[in-house]
Amino acid sequence: MRGERRYAVDTSLYIDALRTEAGKAALNAFHVAYAPFEYLSAVVVDELRAAVRGRAADTLEDAIIAPFERRGRVLTPSYSAWKEAGRVLSTIIGPSGWDAVSRSFVNDVLLAISCREAGVVIVTRNVRAFTRIAAARSFEFVPPWRMARQ
Repeated sequence: MRGERRYAVDTSLYIDALRTEAGKAALNAFHVAYAPFEYLSAVVVDELRAAVRGRAADTLEDAIIAPFERRGRVLTPSYSAWKEAGRVLSTIIGPSGWDAVSRSFVNDVLLAISCREAGVVIVTRNVRAFTRIAAARSFEFVPPWRMARQ
């Protein structure tokens, strides 16, 4: 791609789309506008697969995961991303230890670092957590559905 911004949607926005019509409409509008620039993070796949069961899992697989897999648009954290995520977590949690962060936050750090590595902007409503991460290691993120048109 010739310098276009690329995007990855955070987990909570996909969950909104699976649970509410408004969330589904917002995500679909995003897909229409940004499909050529959109990627799915393996970190998000992990969180989504852990969160849904039954028919929702089938919908998740068919409507969300499979299209990205078919197009080769799944971002998988590299060894370097895992290593850097550990360093960032060490910086953030400091002497407080693991009790200072949730598993979800650990995943957010890995998502942030792997998207940074791939040059992908995270679309998230979890601005507070990602601002905290960006203070330790810069990367790009935007609130939901506020991207500039390509």
